[in-house]
Amino acid sequence: MSLLKSQFTFEGAWPCMRPIILKLLKQEPVTQGEWQDLFYSVHQVCLDEKGPPKLRDSLKEDIMDFIKQAQRRVMAHQEEQALLKAYIAEWQKFFTQCNYLPTPFRQLEASLRGKTSSSMQKKNQPEESIVRKLMLDSWNQSIFNDIKQRLQDSAMRLVRTERNGEVFDSQLVIGVRESYVNLCSNPTDKLEIYRDNFEAAYIEETEAFYWVKAPEHLYMYGVEKYMRYAETKLKEEELRAQKYLEPNSASVQLLMERCVKVLVANFKTVILSECPRMIQQHQTEKLRLMLKLMDRVPEGVTPMLVDLEDHIATAGLDDMMAAVDIITQDSEKYVERLLDLFRRFSNLVKEAFDDDPRFLTARDKAYKLVVNDSSVFKLDLPMRQGSGGAPAVASAAAAPLIGTITSLGGPNSKPVNNNNGLPESKCPELLANYCDMLLRKTPLSKKLTSDEIESKLRDVLLVLKYVQNKDVFMRYHKAHLTRRLILDTSADSEKEENMVEWLREVGMPADYVNKLARMFQDVKVSQDLNQQFKEQCRAAIADSINIKILNAGAWARGSERVTVSLPLQLEDYIPEVEEFYKKKHSGRKLQWYHHMSNGTITFSNQVGKFDVDVTTFQMAVLFAWNQRPLEKISYENLRLATELPDPELRRTLWSICAFPKIKRQLIIADPPAQSPKDFSQATKFWVNQEFAIIKNGKLQKRGKINMIGRLQLSTERSKEEDNQSIVQLRILRVQEAIIKILKMRKKITNSQLQTELVDILKNMFLPSKKMIKEQIEWLIEHKYIKRHDNDINTFVYMA
Repeated sequence: MSLLKSQFTFEGAWPCMRPIILKLLKQEPVTQGEWQDLFYSVHQVCLDEKGPPKLRDSLKEDIMDFIKQAQRRVMAHQEEQALLKAYIAEWQKFFTQCNYLPTPFRQLEASLRGKTSSSMQKKNQPEESIVRKLMLDSWNQSIFNDIKQRLQDSAMRLVRTERNGEVFDSQLVIGVRESYVNLCSNPTDKLEIYRDNFEAAYIEETEAFYWVKAPEHLYMYGVEKYMRYAETKLKEEELRAQKYLEPNSASVQLLMERCVKVLVANFKTVILSECPRMIQQHQTEKLRLMLKLMDRVPEGVTPMLVDLEDHIATAGLDDMMAAVDIITQDSEKYVERLLDLFRRFSNLVKEAFDDDPRFLTARDKAYKLVVNDSSVFKLDLPMRQGSGGAPAVASAAAAPLIGTITSLGGPNSKPVNNNNGLPESKCPELLANYCDMLLRKTPLSKKLTSDEIESKLRDVLLVLKYVQNKDVFMRYHKAHLTRRLILDTSADSEKEENMVEWLREVGMPADYVNKLARMFQDVKVSQDLNQQFKEQCRAAIADSINIKILNAGAWARGSERVTVSLPLQLEDYIPEVEEFYKKKHSGRKLQWYHHMSNGTITFSNQVGKFDVDVTTFQMAVLFAWNQRPLEKISYENLRLATELPDPELRRTLWSICAFPKIKRQLIIADPPAQSPKDFSQATKFWVNQEFAIIKNGKLQKRGKINMIGRLQLSTERSKEEDNQSIVQLRILRVQEAIIKILKMRKKITNSQLQTELVDILKNMFLPSKKMIKEQIEWLIEHKYIKRHDNDINTFVYMA
């Protein structure tokens, strides 16, 4: 037993073990028996307490000897590529054995850790191999430490030659990198050696290379070619980094950040200085390239957004001003010009920036400035609006007579308003006019197909999205719709109703859209009532009269009504209508709005007989000559006969004395006047017995002419109050929104209130800070809200 024990001491076993270990290190063939003997010998040596340390030290010594031999073979090469090839070959052989050699020494590793073989096998995740660590540390401390700088420098020089266009074996650099990665034996950070050496050197070398090359290229070829150079090099470096840097690390990202800095960020100002010119000249490919570069730089895109906004605002306004003579005379040209600008700027954003949301936002912001600019057209709203009001009553009509259903009630007190006084764009009014041209029977709507009209209406809604004060559009659009429904001049009733739904889809206020929808319902109900009345009415004139009875809540525009002396046939007809309606609906009141009515009269003179479409006011004036067609009547006598107020009589007389569409006027005035203001009390008027319709230079003895023109929805006085009523309605909207917000929040700061207020009202108009402040003070004064006791900038709702 003592003899066997002595044979398996370290001293007795090592001479047999060492030849096998050397074969493994040199990658020479080992028989199965030698392999098994090595396992057995290691196991027996480890049974001796003094065996494991001795075995470890001797193993280390042999590993170091082998490494020194490898180092001599590597250092024998002086040429860089040969050195790298030799090193990589030696390293790959050695690294392969790092995976095989530790296998027979597992018992040794367990003994050195103070563990038994059985306990080691029970462990789920074996610890780092001591022998493998020993091999890697030995390589690191000897050959690698001695020549790593040479290896690193050689690898970097090879990469530089590749950047300069030369070709070499990329595996040389990859092999060096792999040795850096695999050499680290730190279990918590496997990439420590690689990161501190190879990665750092690669990034520094890249930065140094472009630090010299980039400015040279910029100053030699200019910004446009430099951008292409920078983009190309960034792509090349990313592909090169993916090949030469460790893939499972942040190396590529770190390198690209440094490349962006040296290739783009350092020249950011110079590159961006070309942006305004490129936008102006529509150089979309170059702008697309600039965006790619600037998108890599923090805050690099912001100056481009500013340049785009400036260009759109400036070019848009310049274009509008250049065509001011055309667009101020024709709302169709104005809207078409706006749409053309929108398409042009949208194409620029699409082609140059691929509809990037940031640039779409910049386009919208700048286009909004163009749409709401008041330098071409402006709508002056009043500076102050007095308190006081009237019942919400108004209407529209279709035949000579119109009635509206109204609810009785007293005036509502309204606060004094100080608007900001700044002129607003007339764009919403012109958009409404253009819609009217498309929806009414006009030469424009007649030459367009149904699909083309729908397309153009959609275009109007597109521009409307950018209109700041949509309440002005609502007012004018409703007025035009009223005229179309009263005069029955809609080109397509289906399109009319579709337009209402489209307005709802684009976010117009629900109460406004609902009133428009109610107008269509009223017209349909009124048709039924009209038919029922005609069946019951005994008067002979019933068949030739059409009455529209409309709800004031939907049709209301103003409360002012004008007295007029109607022809007897109509005057006697009104009580029968009222009596019929009272039987149908008790508790409702009819109010007649003759200034919104119209009819057709037959006019006869020496030339012939003509049918003339006229307003009720024109009819009342013309009927003054019904019994005395050849007399000359003074202005004063006409006023007494018609009972019209002076402004309305002047306007009515002017419309039949100077109608622009006919050469021979219906009524002649003496002395001739240049405007309605020129009429005096003594001015004489008489029927033109030579009145006739002339077509293509030929006199027509029969025919029909429309002298209504633009149906009067308001009197001269209420027309002046239209803009005041816009401001007044805005005041009520602001008050309503403030109360709504505070009722929900109970308590809110001034800044938060203003933010939420703008968000609520943005689909109608943008309230000025001055208006908001005044309405807050008015609500505080009338005890709807109050300031917080401890903070004057916080408001509290009062129940």
